[in-house]
This record gives sequence, structure tokens and C-alpha cells, in this order.
Amino acid sequence: GSFLPFKQMYSHIITSGVTVGFGGSAGLESPIVSTGSAIGSNYAKRYKLSYKDRTLLLAAGAAGGIAGAFNAPIAGVLFALEVLLVGINLNAFIPLLIASASGALISKIILQENILLYFKLQQPFNYHNVPFYIVLGILAGLTSLYYVNLFDKVEQKFRKIKSKYWRWIIGGITLAVTFAFFPSLFGEGYESIKHLADLRPELIYKNSLLSDFLTTPFLIFLFLSFTLLLKAFAVGVTLGSGGNGGNFAPSLFVGAYLGFVLAMVLKLMGFEDIPVGNFTLVAMAGILCGVFHAPLTGIFLIAEITGGYELIIPLMIVSSISYVVVKYFHPESLDIKKLRKKGTVISEDKDISILGKIEVETLIEKDFSEIQPEHSLRMIVTAVKHSKRNTYPVVNKNKQLLGIVFLDDIKEEMFNTDLYDKVIAKELMRKPADIIQLKDDIFIIMKKFEESGQWNLPVAENGEYIGFLSKSSILTKYRNELLTSL
Repeated sequence: GSFLPFKQMYSHIITSGVTVGFGGSAGLESPIVSTGSAIGSNYAKRYKLSYKDRTLLLAAGAAGGIAGAFNAPIAGVLFALEVLLVGINLNAFIPLLIASASGALISKIILQENILLYFKLQQPFNYHNVPFYIVLGILAGLTSLYYVNLFDKVEQKFRKIKSKYWRWIIGGITLAVTFAFFPSLFGEGYESIKHLADLRPELIYKNSLLSDFLTTPFLIFLFLSFTLLLKAFAVGVTLGSGGNGGNFAPSLFVGAYLGFVLAMVLKLMGFEDIPVGNFTLVAMAGILCGVFHAPLTGIFLIAEITGGYELIIPLMIVSSISYVVVKYFHPESLDIKKLRKKGTVISEDKDISILGKIEVETLIEKDFSEIQPEHSLRMIVTAVKHSKRNTYPVVNKNKQLLGIVFLDDIKEEMFNTDLYDKVIAKELMRKPADIIQLKDDIFIIMKKFEESGQWNLPVAENGEYIGFLSKSSILTKYRNELLTSL
């Protein structure tokens, strides 16, 4: 429920522009979305709006960003609904529509016809190609899974390099070598998408070191296939080594190549009437849907940038199949997985989403009297007199949690003064039923409460005692968050 920093209103535009300008293989749409969201968030902060209104403004900013980038207002609204908002009600549609329409209008005024992508269909939809579109949908789902897995692994591998300078050097050299052989991986890749849609693949490989060897359709097919497979690697290197960008444009890039490559294969097999351009466009929706788990966004984005709904049936077929395939193996999209790792969760389940917004660290209680293992019962009784708690963590001199003394466990001993100097805390303490680690997300924490049957559990970091977390405080916070989201 926190606000986005003020600097994000301009920083993403600058850093992503530098990244892509120097050849980084990433998209500018995610930074555009982040910038629009930051503007909405800071507007909400300035006028002290509620959490519900803040979330709506953030999504409205994102919708305006997508709509402006592609002159696709419907896709902008759907992106906000599918990717950013949870438990939306009808009242939220109006601000989203206004924001999206405004973004598209401003883009139209400033850019006129120079928008990122616009295609004129060369061939109408032919129902005889439906079986091939089904195959394309399956391939789009599998390719989306490949893209997400490879991108995530490469990005994490680079982020493990401790020195940012070494990350830059290794990343830069890796990308330079890759671009020398596969130049279309340089930058966002929209030009190569246009070349494929215009059926001019020779413009893609003419600057490659491999161009002299690409003399047959089969070799061109192999080159385009390798380009498709390497895009996730290039994006992972770009972002993992410190670049700023997103996966929106790369997913369209991969989709265009997948559709073109499949159409090439079908033509080589003797199906001469395959509409290569249509396959190129429809596959873009399939990959976008698979990577972002946003089928409606993919369908209507391609419909809008082609100027009509001629391809709506194949778009629906490919996107729905791709979505089902990806959802089966990956219930969460790439962005949601990243948010979950950060402890922030957006989900189709409103309860899960609200739980994911709870900042657990703010609920840790630290007003517990600590005792050491060698403290006598007399010292424990003194601690009890000055404490309002009935739980006493036992820690050593290094603050390592050793156990817990419960007031209910020592009631009999407390009334036997003969034991005051004979019994020590180490003999009275119990091992905690479970220990919450500071890095645990809310779902792991709630699972620990459920399995232990406790209402209070100690919190530690690398064994060092920090405080206690109460299940009741989490439920109270959840209830408050639920009320503010209504």
C-alpha cells in the first residue's frame, strides 16, 4: 500500500532510454507503464487519497502508457485490468477509460502516424487454416514457458555478480558478440517485426556476420529460429547486468519470429497459401498472453494495431490455447513471481492479494523481556513483575534465540521460593514450536502459524532474535486492508 517514489516519474524514462539507446535488448513499454503509474501514485499522495483510489490511479497511469505507446486504448484498459488490478468493480472502468483514451489521443496528436507498430492486413482470415492456428497456440504457450524460464535464469545469474562494474563489462561484451551474429536482437526489435510482417526477412540478416552463409530457405529458417531462442537470453543479460527495460516488446518480438518461422515451415511442407503476415501478427498475441497472463490484452492489442477485427478468431484461438498451456505449468506470470519474491502480491484471489500487501516487518513486536539461559528463577520472577507479557525469549550474549519461557509453565515454581536460586532459565525454557525468518513472505508465515497451532511466534534473522509476531495482529491488519479496498 506504499507510494511509488517521486523520482520514478522521470527516472525510468531516462534509464530505459539510455539502455535501449545503447543497444540493450529490452522494451520501453514497462518503463512507460512504471512512469504512468508513478504519476498516478504521486498524485494520490499529494491529495491524500485512499488506498483504493491510489491503486486505481496507478492502474490508470499504466493504461494511459500502453494506450499512448501503441495507439490502442482498449488494450490499455485491458492491460490494467488483467495485469494490475484485482477484484475490480464497474466504477473503476470510467477512470481507466478516460486515462486510456487520453493517452491514445495525446499520442495521436504528437506522433500522428509514427506510432510504434501499425500493420495493414494483406490477407483475410481463412477458416481452413484453423488447425494451423491451433498448432501455433500450443507452440506459443511452450515458447512463452521457454522465454520466461530462460530470462529468469539468465537475469538471476548476472545479478549474483557482486561487482556492478563486472556485471556491466561481462554483459556488454556478451551482448556485443551476440549482436554481431544476430543484429536484430539490438534494441527493442520493432523494425525487425515490421520486416517480418512485410515478408522481407532479408533485411534482418543483411548486417549479420552470418549473412553470406544464408543462401537457402532452410538456413534462413535456422537463423530466424536461433534469433527467436536467443531473445530471452539477450533480455536477461541486458536487465541482469543493470539495464532498465521490460518484457513487453521482447514478447512481441518473439511472437513475430515464432509466427513467421512456423509459416515458413508450413510453406516448405507444401502449404503455399499460408498467410505468413497473419501468422506473424497472431503469434505476437500468443506470446504476449503467455508471458503476461493477459489474453484479452494480447487479442485487442493486435486487433487495434491492425486497424480492425479481421483476425479476431485466430487471435482468440491462439491466445486462449497459449494461456491454458502456460497457466498449467506456471500459475503465476513473470511479473507476479517477481512481486511475490519482494513480498508484494497481486492475484486473481482478492484475499491472497490483500495478504500479500501486508508489510510484516511493521507488525513485529519487540517489547518482550529477554532473559539469558543462566538467569535464575529469581531473576525471571523479577522480569515477570515488570512485564505485561507472558512469553520470555531466552537469548545468549550474541542475541541468538535459544528457547522460550512461558509464564504458564513456571507458575508452580514461582510460588516455591526455595527454587529461586536453584533453577535457571535453561532448565525452564522450551524450544519454540517454529521460528519465523525475517525473509519469510506472508504465506510462509501463515503456514507456520497454522502448522504450529500458535498465536505468537518468535522472529529471527540468521538465528538472531528480533521480536515476536502475532497472528491476531496480522488478521487485524488484513481486516483493515480489506475495509479500505472496498
